[in-house]
Amino acid sequence: MQFQKWILGSRSPRRRELLTQLVPESAIEVVPPLNPEEAGFEGLHDLSAIKERLAEICLDKNEDVFAQLCNVDLHQALLLTSDTIVVVERQPEHFVVLGQPRNSSGWEQTVRDWFENDYAGKTHRVITGLCLRSSTGIKTEFCETLVTFHERAHVLKYLDWYLLTGESRGKAGGYAVQGAGSIFVKRIEGSLSNVVGLPLENLLLLVS
Repeated sequence: MQFQKWILGSRSPRRRELLTQLVPESAIEVVPPLNPEEAGFEGLHDLSAIKERLAEICLDKNEDVFAQLCNVDLHQALLLTSDTIVVVERQPEHFVVLGQPRNSSGWEQTVRDWFENDYAGKTHRVITGLCLRSSTGIKTEFCETLVTFHERAHVLKYLDWYLLTGESRGKAGGYAVQGAGSIFVKRIEGSLSNVVGLPLENLLLLVS
């Protein structure tokens, strides 16, 4: 890959760790977006509309970080922003985005509802939007992975223990496939790194 510097517009340590699998850590500069607020997905239940909103979020992050940079030479650097969401289908063609559990009392019940009603014995989608800015312009890309959880009895057997670990907090969809949450996963169809937070395969294709 021809870029001497990768500017990662993200607060996620997982994305940085994943990116180091593609490029040297010394080539990565982390510049998080200044604005912590993001557009939400409330009222969006069509998959194409959800992806459009995801693209808007990734582009907004990219614009935020680009505005912070002074005299950066994009002939030598690439600016990468992304966002990962968990999408469940509660009725045929009626999709809902599950965000991060709220950092307040009651988050355990929210996650419990997701595991019991949206995950157990079912398949959900993990979708990441990518936005890359270089001297040639801006590219956007989506990666979608299907994640199937074990049957309900298996999920309920370990759910109380999992909630006690606190791993759900700060995680999109309330679980971490790279952590203890992996015990619930029966099958992954597509990119594993996408579920963690950065689809390395798609990223390689975009920059090659």
